[in-house]
Amino acid sequence: MASALDELQNDLEEVKVLLEKTTRKRIRDALTAEKNKIETEIKNRMQQKSQKKPELLDNEKPAAVVAPITTGYTVKISNYGWDQSDKFVKIYITLTGVHQVPTENVQVHFTERSFDLLVKNLNGKSYSMIVNNLLKPISVEGSSKKVKTDTVLILCRKKAENTRWEYLTQVEKECKEKEKPSYDTETDPSEGLMNVLKKIYEDGDDDMKRTINKAWVESREKQAKGDTEF
Repeated sequence: MASALDELQNDLEEVKVLLEKTTRKRIRDALTAEKNKIETEIKNRMQQKSQKKPELLDNEKPAAVVAPITTGYTVKISNYGWDQSDKFVKIYITLTGVHQVPTENVQVHFTERSFDLLVKNLNGKSYSMIVNNLLKPISVEGSSKKVKTDTVLILCRKKAENTRWEYLTQVEKECKEKEKPSYDTETDPSEGLMNVLKKIYEDGDDDMKRTINKAWVESREKQAKGDTEF
């Protein structure tokens, strides 16, 4: 019978396959959130599993295994800041006292389009931050971390140097660009409306598409007659 950890690994692989196949943003966002949740659960279970080993190997010395068990629950990091240079994208995470934990308790794993941070046993808790779908590829070998007073600095080495990142992730870019028509005062207001209608048309069902087409034809007819009312 497969263990709970094996089941989570299987779930993760299946979600990854679905992410590769889907093209719908709403579905991708939901799958990405589920993927992050599963990855965090796997990490927690692996951590718990590793902490139990000393007890099994040396249960005659309970005092020696008490400290690792006090890591408590894992806190998801949501507050951070970032900036960039020609070579690096820099992410700043504030964690009070992080400079006082052992170096091996601060771990960062990089891929070409993601990174995840795990800080273990800081004031009785663990802290986790996972960032997927980075805006552009990074160099895994050239990326690193630095621990400073109350701060973890993550350095993502740009694969394409001297290029500017307008956003940290692809998801952030898509969300911000969706808002642009509402706030861009330099463009033709009708262009913003057309973008909105186009989005509604693409996502709508057949009834919605017929309604938009009818409204468009009527609007064009009014303009042809010199009626400027909308």
